[in-house]
Amino acid sequence: MVCKNVPVWERVVRVLMGVMMIAGGLMVWRGSWLGYMAAAAGAMMIGTGMMGFCPMCAIGGRTLPGKQ
Repeated sequence: MVCKNVPVWERVVRVLMGVMMIAGGLMVWRGSWLGYMAAAAGAMMIGTGMMGFCPMCAIGGRTLPGKQ
């Protein structure tokens, strides 16, 4: 079980930005490696937004207030 380290407002932003990155990557850079990389990064953003846990934030020591 992982401890959530991303606040709710940031989770919403991550999901929205992830959807936009997937759409942009697959529509603008259609069929190129750059488009697939952007789509993969968007999928990672959606995943961290849905779970509420970001591994890179955990490495940096980020926690939610009151969850220390």
